[in-house]
Amino acid sequence: MAKTAGILEIPATITERGQTTVPAAIRKMLALGKRDQVVFRGLADGTVVIAKKQGREADPVIGAFLEFLARDMANEPARIRSVPKSLVARGKVLVKGVKVDLDAALSDDEG
Repeated sequence: MAKTAGILEIPATITERGQTTVPAAIRKMLALGKRDQVVFRGLADGTVVIAKKQGREADPVIGAFLEFLARDMANEPARIRSVPKSLVARGKVLVKGVKVDLDAALSDDEG
């Protein structure tokens, strides 16, 4: 860790999967907790800035799709159907017993 002219510089390694760990000192500086998100900003001079993501940024593709659905439902309300109980039951069977720890580290890709 190097600190020169008010700049904290901490080296980090990129894994084969393109991942890295945000160093503890940076997490502390940004007040990051588990499940928080960050945003990377690439500047014209090649500098990359990492910041804590504030609020919810809208995804333009999802937004456009949701607007399409809203218009379609408003224009054709008779076409709206509930999800069949058989499909809900099938989904429940497919995920029965599956446990997911969203805070667990990702495992390496398999060969």
